[in-house]
Amino acid sequence: MNSTAISGHDSQLRNRLISFIWQHFWLLISLFIMTFGVALCVRSALGSSVISTIPFVMSLAGADGMAPALTIGEYTYIMNFALVGGQILVLRRRFEPVQLFQLLIGFFFGFLLDVNMALTSTLDLSSLPMQALAQAAGCTVLGFGIAMEVRCGSVTMPGEGFPVALSRVTDMPFAKAKIIVDISLVAIAVVLGYAFFGQWLWQVVGFGTLFAMLYVGLCVKFLSPRMGWFDRTLGYRPGFRRYIYGLARFLPKN
Repeated sequence: MNSTAISGHDSQLRNRLISFIWQHFWLLISLFIMTFGVALCVRSALGSSVISTIPFVMSLAGADGMAPALTIGEYTYIMNFALVGGQILVLRRRFEPVQLFQLLIGFFFGFLLDVNMALTSTLDLSSLPMQALAQAAGCTVLGFGIAMEVRCGSVTMPGEGFPVALSRVTDMPFAKAKIIVDISLVAIAVVLGYAFFGQWLWQVVGFGTLFAMLYVGLCVKFLSPRMGWFDRTLGYRPGFRRYIYGLARFLPKN
């Protein structure tokens, strides 16, 4: 192999690495946006989004000493781990090892959820109109984040990965599998509420949860055809050296 071929090969590897870093940088941004939306839904106390119902109940039980005292983000990671485990049980030999990357994404999702729970801790949502506004805003932000996350082209979130696995095994349409999984998660959260507190926890599973189940999907459907600007952003290949050289002009000169 001559030097020109080696140089071309190195250039391709470098471009792939830059592309991978750029893609997953925006994936982290999309996860931050998604978890900010989830945090707003939780803070509304009108019913959290589906993915956070079980972790929300468990974190409340933990705060009362009835379960391990973990944060909602930490319980979210445990649930995501269980969803990936469920995919392995359902798919068996058809499970692709690359899908274990979902665990890493699920970890960042849980971590960023705790970050956004802290950032929203000072919100004053004492009135019903403010709670409704927070719920609507949270669902909109969540939908926007999902639309971004899907276009990043990485592995799916565990919450979508399990319905995909179920759909592959049963030949059930993904939309139907997703509905079944979402309803199951909400039902488990309701059962846990009765198990720990002896009542339906409306701040966990309430009108806002139903609103999120219907509205977030519509929001993603509306936004997806209008994400060309984000596709162009993902397609951009940043020249990191150019940024470094550009920053150099701000250094003090002797």
